[in-house]
Amino acid sequence: MLSEAEFRGTVVEMLQRAVTTLPKDVVEALKRCKRCEREQVAILQFECMLKNLELAKKLGAPICQDTGVLIFFMELGTDLKLDFDPIAALKRAVKEATLSIPLRANIVDPLSRVNTKTNVGEGMPAAHLELVCSKRLRIDLLLKGAGAENWSRLYMLRPSDGGAIERAVLLTVGEAGGQPCPPTIVGVGVGGSAEVACLLAKKALLRPLDRPNKDRRLARLELRLTRAVNGLDIGPMGLGGKTTVLGAHVEKAGCHT
Repeated sequence: MLSEAEFRGTVVEMLQRAVTTLPKDVVEALKRCKRCEREQVAILQFECMLKNLELAKKLGAPICQDTGVLIFFMELGTDLKLDFDPIAALKRAVKEATLSIPLRANIVDPLSRVNTKTNVGEGMPAAHLELVCSKRLRIDLLLKGAGAENWSRLYMLRPSDGGAIERAVLLTVGEAGGQPCPPTIVGVGVGGSAEVACLLAKKALLRPLDRPNKDRRLARLELRLTRAVNGLDIGPMGLGGKTTVLGAHVEKAGCHT
């Protein structure tokens, strides 16, 4: 049986890895995009990013000072027996990681602006729990800094308006400019209801860059979005160049007629 101590230790290790290293697919994408750039300023930005990754890994220090808000996706097997509350244990692990890694204390009350100093607050960290028929527990993690999370947008589009998805993405990325510290990965949720679309957009970001969308229609849309956004010439860190996004990932759900 999985103990609470083992669970908490795994979550702390996840957070340590997440803030000090990038997944291999993202690192390879950064190197590939650097080779494609022609502007010296853009090349320099990629060189700084890659050097920063080396230092973060070597020193065990966060890649960015903004370690973001924490968003967990948990798949809990119905045949797995736990003798502890996984959400409560998750919060205890986040408090521990905030001190031990350390993480920047980012969670404040939305009205009083008082900082909890623990990265735990009302409804935070976000934990989306899904029951599955298995004996396993799977945890996925997203770190969303202000540059990424604060430029999230929800649009209600007319189904008769062809090209509306592409225009909405271009408008959002164009308005954000260099503030999300590009190159970014764009997550898009289409359909469902308001909260479902937003959740799909986040879940889309969990798919590695080198794993194609299984839905061919969505795969084609992702390619169009990536090309269109990179045509904005916002570039690395917003200083111009060919690479504004490393990719666009789209997920969809059924919606009202």
